[in-house]
Amino acid sequence: MTVTYTFDVFSSLDGFGAAGGDWTGYWGKQGPELLDRRLALYSEEQRMVFGANTFRGMTQMLASASEDSELHDPWVTRMRNLPATVVSTTLDGPVDWPDATVVSGDAVDVVARLKEESKVPLRSHGSLAMNRALMAAGLVDRVQVTLFPVITGQTGMDPVFQGAADFDLELLETRTLDGNIQELIYRPTLHA
Repeated sequence: MTVTYTFDVFSSLDGFGAAGGDWTGYWGKQGPELLDRRLALYSEEQRMVFGANTFRGMTQMLASASEDSELHDPWVTRMRNLPATVVSTTLDGPVDWPDATVVSGDAVDVVARLKEESKVPLRSHGSLAMNRALMAAGLVDRVQVTLFPVITGQTGMDPVFQGAADFDLELLETRTLDGNIQELIYRPTLHA
């Protein structure tokens, strides 16, 4: 039996995973409900899966952030302390992450094996290109989009689904956090 793989991503309404300009983390929209929800999600036992670019970016951001920065929110600290697999053909160990293993190879092969062997669910936060490939291969069981109430048409970066295949989405869960942030959880199926 395989475990569940969740692709967890933050997005602006217009589909960007980040923004430049004067936007801050969470696009400045976070509140206590969002932060409590994130901590609850990451309090469950699970294994994180990252692509090399996201992993590099996260380790660099966390290393440069002050202790009271939002980058050290309790859920981020918890995520960093979960076991992690980093799929990369360019990274070598050791890495600055408490319990990370770098696995060389194609992400589809690595994650297919992890789904068979893992005793706990798998979750990936970000890692957009890798997760688009995993979706196309039918390995993503849940797409969890936290939709922030912003449009970043001029400053948006990292289009979440740019270049992805076509998918039908079955809505599994939805909730509103802090009055204006939407969490949407879908089961993706490749559109035939």
